[in-house]
Amino acid sequence: MASLIEKLLRTGDKKTLRQLRNYADSINALEDSFKTFTDAELREETDRLRARHQDGEKLDDLLPEAFAAVREASSRTLGMRHFDVQLMGGAALHLGNIAEMKTGEGKTLVATAPAYLNALTGTGVHVITVNDYLAEYQSDLMGRVYRFLGLTSGCILSNQDPSVRRQQYAADITYGTNNEFGFDYLRDNMAWDKTELVQRGHHFAIVDEVDSILIDEARTPLIISGPAQGDTNRWYSEFAKVVQRLKLGEDYEADEKKRTVGVLEGGIEKVEDYLGIQNLYESANTPLIGFLNNAIKAKELFKRDKDYVILDGEVLIVDEHTGRILAGRRYNEGMHQAIEAKEGVEIKDENQTLATITLQN
Repeated sequence: MASLIEKLLRTGDKKTLRQLRNYADSINALEDSFKTFTDAELREETDRLRARHQDGEKLDDLLPEAFAAVREASSRTLGMRHFDVQLMGGAALHLGNIAEMKTGEGKTLVATAPAYLNALTGTGVHVITVNDYLAEYQSDLMGRVYRFLGLTSGCILSNQDPSVRRQQYAADITYGTNNEFGFDYLRDNMAWDKTELVQRGHHFAIVDEVDSILIDEARTPLIISGPAQGDTNRWYSEFAKVVQRLKLGEDYEADEKKRTVGVLEGGIEKVEDYLGIQNLYESANTPLIGFLNNAIKAKELFKRDKDYVILDGEVLIVDEHTGRILAGRRYNEGMHQAIEAKEGVEIKDENQTLATITLQN
């Protein structure tokens, strides 16, 4: 019965397993009758299910008929019939669980049934994939099933303007990547007027490759930033020179594991002498402490060809989990500028964070 059942057995959740098996049995019992429906009658099933939900029936109670409708629609439009393991996986997703599926078990088809079921509420469903190609491909392919049943599907792509995005989010089921959904959420929270919003709420989402998105990339925040006030770039260059005169263990400490640094008394005196000031910690000089700490971090904690690479005179971040270059992303709080100063490349204007969120949130 494939890895989904094995996963549940490993966790000892036999109650959930029985529930999923019962759902599959109920769906199978409806299959022959749904095969007799004409295309029009099958499409009308969506209206009947929606009406029953509006009258107070719970989605859990509508699940067998909704899944049976999707199975039959998929058979007619794609020539693909849901197997029991796919029905059980879809039911697990609807119930808010993680369904582990082996390669070849048809993960793409699994999402169609719970997506359809939850779209019956009229509040929208988001299906989150790992890249634009998969989002567009799945939206087009599985969209045939949804359209056959009278629903609409949309797709969010990186090159779309707000008006197009708003239209795609208005669909019953919308596909897109975690980044696109996340940044649209941030931009909506920065909007001054409701007419500027593109999303219409967050009611039900299905996440593909959930381990990658919610575990591997969980610590990488999505950030919208804007230009900071004032000309600060010269200070990054100055402190990149200053820290070359300082010695680890004598003038400052660095903890690579905790990613922290601390300036010792001797280091403070050297910095004050270099800058020609009497007290680094007096209120007027407080901003300089941030430049100093970042310069030390750039020197000791951020390693070239490990944490970042230099390509065409630009500092590019390397993903710590995948080793891939994160084009377009920059360290915040002045850290990227400190590394640029360390490497002697062009220091780009500092941005201040306007909105940020992690994928887990």
